[in-house]
Amino acid sequence: MLFKQKLGQSNVTSLVERVSRFTVILKNPNKRTKPVMGKIMDAIRDLPLFARRSITFDRGTEFVSWPHLQAEIGTQTWFCDPSSPWQKGTFENTNRRARRWLSRKRDIRGMTDHDMKQICDRLNNTPRKCLGWKTKAEVFREKMLEGMQ
Repeated sequence: MLFKQKLGQSNVTSLVERVSRFTVILKNPNKRTKPVMGKIMDAIRDLPLFARRSITFDRGTEFVSWPHLQAEIGTQTWFCDPSSPWQKGTFENTNRRARRWLSRKRDIRGMTDHDMKQICDRLNNTPRKCLGWKTKAEVFREKMLEGMQ
């Protein structure tokens, strides 16, 4: 997610798990690829392999070092086709929901990782009709337990 230019280069990377819609939001100081990909790797590295089998990116320049993701943690990488927002509907919907707390006019430079986690907790602990009125966190936990067996 990008913010008004006058507020600096800070931005947010959203990671959304496709089945449970579990969301992780990462604050970045800029769109340089190494720090962005480093934060993504740190966020998913400790997940079991079945939970980080693949990741799909949009066409942003911050994702050009995707080969490091594959080499370091074994996550297969895919990219959406250009100008094809329907290929990332869950992601777009999640970002729209996150904009309640992260409007384009908000200066996120002063926000901490704890602030980002609080936003994620709000998103992940809200029951969703598409999940049978379970929360994203409940469904994600169930999927993790199933995969461990």
